Amino acid sequence: MQPYFFPYIGYWQLISAVDCFVIFDDVNYIKKGYINRNSILMHGKSHQITLELIKASQNRLINEIRVGGNCSKLLKTIRSAYGKAPLFESAYPVVERVLEQRERNLAKFLSVGIDILSKYIGIDTKFIYSSEINVNCLLKSQDKVIGIANELHATSYINAIGGQDLYRVEQFKKESIRLNFLKSVAAEYKQFNNEFIPSLSIVDVMMFNDVEHIKAMLSMYKLV
Repeated sequence: MQPYFFPYIGYWQLISAVDCFVIFDDVNYIKKGYINRNSILMHGKSHQITLELIKASQNRLINEIRVGGNCSKLLKTIRSAYGKAPLFESAYPVVERVLEQRERNLAKFLSVGIDILSKYIGIDTKFIYSSEINVNCLLKSQDKVIGIANELHATSYINAIGGQDLYRVEQFKKESIRLNFLKSVAAEYKQFNNEFIPSLSIVDVMMFNDVEHIKAMLSMYKLV
């Protein structure tokens, strides 16, 4: 999977469900996706936050892009949005650690953040960069995934539910790899006193749920 900026709970369910999570750092950056943006709760509504990037382009790999200088501004926005949230005092320092890191390479910046948040939640999955795996650099999409799975001697591959449009069970079966897709089950929780807004960043989950509740959410999915 590509590394994302404070991804939603389904991403963490996927990380928790596998033994080894491959971070695709040597694939093209996608504009207007979730690689450098996500949504938080602001004044009762979904509000987008965006990590500033330097010379980002869909013609460049994620690990070829640099992070810009708006992390302090993002911290102020998050503090303003969640300063009165019940778990602010325990969750905000973790968010600070993610945004105050010195790493400027986008792929590594996001991966460090994923590692910090995984440790906070209590996930001990192994992480590896796709660029560190010895596969043919010309392989794309499904063929690249299969190549990586074979190189890692994997017998099972799990992708997010959106991957159903990209990957074919029969192709993985030919390589003796079981293919499944993870479908999150909606989990509501109290967000101040407003109507629940789903699929926000993990930041929102952390501000309203303690670690034990977040761990319980990690198992709220189906494999299809």
